[in-house]
Amino acid sequence: MSSKDRDLVNQASTNKPDDPGDLTSRSWKFIAKKTFREFADDQCTDLAAALTYYAVLALFPAILAMVSILGLIGQDQQGTTALMDAVRQVAPSAADTIGGVVDQLSQSKASGFALVAGLAGALWSASGYIGAFSRAMNRIYEIREGRPFWKLRPAMLLITVVAVLLVALVALGLVVSGPVARTVGSAIGLGDTAVTVWNIAKWPVMLAVVILIVAILYYTTPNIKQPRFRWISIGAAIAVIVWVAASVAFGFYVANFSNYDRTYGSLAGVIIFLLWLWITNLALLFGAEIDAEIERGRQLQAGIPAEQDLQLPARDETVIAKTDKRDADELQEARAIRNAKGN
Repeated sequence: MSSKDRDLVNQASTNKPDDPGDLTSRSWKFIAKKTFREFADDQCTDLAAALTYYAVLALFPAILAMVSILGLIGQDQQGTTALMDAVRQVAPSAADTIGGVVDQLSQSKASGFALVAGLAGALWSASGYIGAFSRAMNRIYEIREGRPFWKLRPAMLLITVVAVLLVALVALGLVVSGPVARTVGSAIGLGDTAVTVWNIAKWPVMLAVVILIVAILYYTTPNIKQPRFRWISIGAAIAVIVWVAASVAFGFYVANFSNYDRTYGSLAGVIIFLLWLWITNLALLFGAEIDAEIERGRQLQAGIPAEQDLQLPARDETVIAKTDKRDADELQEARAIRNAKGN
């Protein structure tokens, strides 16, 4: 950002609309058009494929840890059954693919060791996903990574821990339902009415937690300083809504119209599961594009020159400065070789 642009940003920041309702209809039309344009220009379909790869690497250690936790609290059979029933409601193909693995793990007796190994593997693998998501967010916000490794890696691990804890909370909510909810309710002295209320009220609560997870990822992973953290951002909410709708539509298509079984045979379940993960990551990236373009609309409406680049400060520019210096040195060396003409 040039010094002139920085001065303009500082002068106009006080006029920037804080509430989305303060944006004009003209701004919203521009935001909608720009979101789809940037989604294509940033090659989000390719980014979603890369995120799917990292998600698969993180998935099975996470399943191992979850099943081990259920085994330690004595709810392995009921808990895993309830968890798989909940997954089957959202994504039947995913449940069919991982169901066999969950059954095998639930019958294992090495819960203590499996828990430690699963948690360590899940955190490390999931941090790889978070790192890839951070790089995707940097592309969306049109900024290079400037944080050195010794800052970036611990930050990604911390974000991973927070995200994993919140995901575990959602998974616990899925597990504590039906027979498991009645068992827990009886153990702590709750009646059938309280259990029934929980079985209904847990869904909006878990939906809010999922939106919070997405909002945290949107705020913490890119190398930019956002104006402020929003507990439920518009992009995060739309991402989750699109994800749920797309999952239902994809499940309906697979159940009624697809011929994956004839095309892929025994691998059909795996292919369907990977496609569902890809759709999930597409929804996440689409929501991130929405938040980025809403910020652009807010800046433009305030008179900030954000036509090409968002005017947001970087969290850290250390690596950017080093890279620019290295590139300049290499350019100078290459020019010297060209001018020497072999002499």
